[in-house]
Amino acid sequence: MKKLVTTLVVLSVIAGGIYWVVQAATDKLDSILPDLQHCTAVAGEYEARFDPEQMGNAAVITALGLKRGLPARAATIAIATAIQESKLYNISHGDRDSLGLFQQRPSMGWGTEEQVQDPIYATNKFYDALVKIEGYEDMVVTEAAQEVQRSAYPEAYADHEGEGRAIASAISGYSPAALTCRIDEPEAGSGKPQATKTEINQLLGGMVGRARVEGSTVVIPVDAGQTGQRGGWTAAHYALARASEFGATAIAYDGRTWSAGENEEWAKTPEVTNERIVVTLA
Repeated sequence: MKKLVTTLVVLSVIAGGIYWVVQAATDKLDSILPDLQHCTAVAGEYEARFDPEQMGNAAVITALGLKRGLPARAATIAIATAIQESKLYNISHGDRDSLGLFQQRPSMGWGTEEQVQDPIYATNKFYDALVKIEGYEDMVVTEAAQEVQRSAYPEAYADHEGEGRAIASAISGYSPAALTCRIDEPEAGSGKPQATKTEINQLLGGMVGRARVEGSTVVIPVDAGQTGQRGGWTAAHYALARASEFGATAIAYDGRTWSAGENEEWAKTPEVTNERIVVTLA
């Protein structure tokens, strides 16, 4: 009995030591995280924080849902599914022949390997399947996602509903400055003005005016006759979510300016108009 008590005491001390080591490492990590590149979407009680690549892919998913005229619920389901399937990375591997954001399988008729690794193609294929499900708008995420994906672990989709809601709501433009990003300032000359203009016009056409290149900036008119301020914030948030890909150094709209390499929040800038979005590129 004495040996048993001694053993338990030793184990308790070891466990306590491990706890404090882990706790110290966690505290250290928490102190570092604010300096890492990340984007945060907030909608009411929901919050989602991902790196710029992940948030950029989520923005594409949301924009395509809006372009198709689908409710925000569709984007919530799609984003939650992609978080579970690929952590929002466009990966080139998976279970058997599963590939891309949604881990779609070419052998199951989703498309070629190249197609399912194209985020736009893959997302549209997901929505094509989703809209065929009667009443998907009122289904819980688990049920709707499972009807599309036929996963071996369907319950896991529900774990990401809150994150999906936060991102879909923020990028849909329902709340000004609901998406923030801490992104390093890109290298001079790395900006992609033509690619930025083309992508904005392709995915957000109809919500805002036609984007145009003006020197090192991309200017996006916001027409009150289209979707107004909400459409403007959709485009502003989209540009921010894709800022790393575009090589953006600043985004200005509706009395606010976001700048790369600085505080992640949108700074109040009263002189900035709500009639256009200006994306400045490196």
